[in-house]
Amino acid sequence: MNLARFPRIRLGHLPTPLEPLETLSKHLGGPRLWIKRDDCTGLSTGGNKTRKLEYLMAEARAQGADTVITQGATQSNHARQTAAAAAKLGFACHILLEDRTGYTDPAYTRSGNVLLDKLHGAVVSRRPGGADMQAEMEALAEELRRAGRRPYVIPGGGSNPVGALGYVGAALELVAQAAAMDLRIDHVVHATGSAGTQAGLVAGLVALNSGIPVLGIGVRAPRERQEANVLALAQRTAEHLGLPAGTVRAEHVRANCDYVGQGYGIPTEAMVEAVKLVAEKEGILLDPVYTGKAMAGLIDLIGKGYFRPEENVVFLHTGGAVGLFGYPDAFGLPADSP
Repeated sequence: MNLARFPRIRLGHLPTPLEPLETLSKHLGGPRLWIKRDDCTGLSTGGNKTRKLEYLMAEARAQGADTVITQGATQSNHARQTAAAAAKLGFACHILLEDRTGYTDPAYTRSGNVLLDKLHGAVVSRRPGGADMQAEMEALAEELRRAGRRPYVIPGGGSNPVGALGYVGAALELVAQAAAMDLRIDHVVHATGSAGTQAGLVAGLVALNSGIPVLGIGVRAPRERQEANVLALAQRTAEHLGLPAGTVRAEHVRANCDYVGQGYGIPTEAMVEAVKLVAEKEGILLDPVYTGKAMAGLIDLIGKGYFRPEENVVFLHTGGAVGLFGYPDAFGLPADSP
């Protein structure tokens, strides 16, 4: 499995740290918890999309593009990192933001990731919830072509076989780090949404014959649909890598979507508690849309005895803490005393 044969532009601060969560592990009284700090990839506050963009932006450059287009929810981490990558590499950038929550608070619609999108120079436009965002991007791309531009369209989350190569690379990185530390990894847990991160991890870890299972904690779709999306993309990624047909199978893909709450991007009480707990016990900031819900799921599963006490569980931190600034009311923090 030779990733070096695929075009790549180095954007991230890699490898990202793999660290123990000693205080949190002791507090929960469960398995030994570790965290893979992909919030530290370095591109505009970091996050998992940076790994994907290393391959996607390389393909855009190879195709002679001068503009990139992508889409996401209002507080999209992917949009922010795409805007930053475009700024760094000299591409124009168009971001289409879909209203998936109905929130109108200025903190949500203007702060956090939205503020950073604009600071990076992206052209930001809005679309209503339920819009066909792929069709919206294609329509914009055609408009730009007529104006003489050369656009490259990046799917939401950067989740296609090219983008998923970033998490094939992360699988290689994680296994190498664990070997250097004499660490036996029994489980990897992370937030799963647009499927690219989990698909890349699964394809990479299966190809390595690592025996490490990946559990995605869903933040949007029901379990059956999420697992189907991940499996399809993992298989397409394996094919893109040139791996034999049947390398990735249904039993390699697991998602738990019990912690979504009322919907994508809508806070839950458990998410708020998880974000506060990790901040207070480890000094690490999670985000309200992805990693907060994933950690809430992990904490609940620990309480239910899903993991054995002696096991090593790696939580992949996919970033996004800047999104906290879009949800100030969700945390109910006390005002400063006079």
